[in-house]
Amino acid sequence: MANTAEGRVKDAVKKYLTALGAYWYMPVSNGMGRVGCPDFLICYKGRFVACETKAPGKRHNTTPNQDREIEWIQRADGVALVVDDVEQLKEVLEDAAQRPRSQGSVQQGEQGARSRQGARVA
Repeated sequence: MANTAEGRVKDAVKKYLTALGAYWYMPVSNGMGRVGCPDFLICYKGRFVACETKAPGKRHNTTPNQDREIEWIQRADGVALVVDDVEQLKEVLEDAAQRPRSQGSVQQGEQGARSRQGARVA
């Protein structure tokens, strides 16, 4: 993908997230996904972060669908941002790692019990 300016930013983000040990996923936009979903969905130290990447200098060129998704994520207390350089993401992830976790995190031992409870039919 590194043949375009945006592709080089995406490659730098992938390399950084992998080295950091963060969970990350790039949703595929093939008509079956959510229009405007950010390029990267990330979980790092218990924090949800969504990251839309742009070519350098194009950081403010988001579509209305991308703006809507970013706003929804932020309203849900997630972190959502647009970057045109991996350093911008590094800053945000370092800051997010310093903040206390939300009360919504599930401990590993509780996860199975909650999954089973959710599967019950009354």
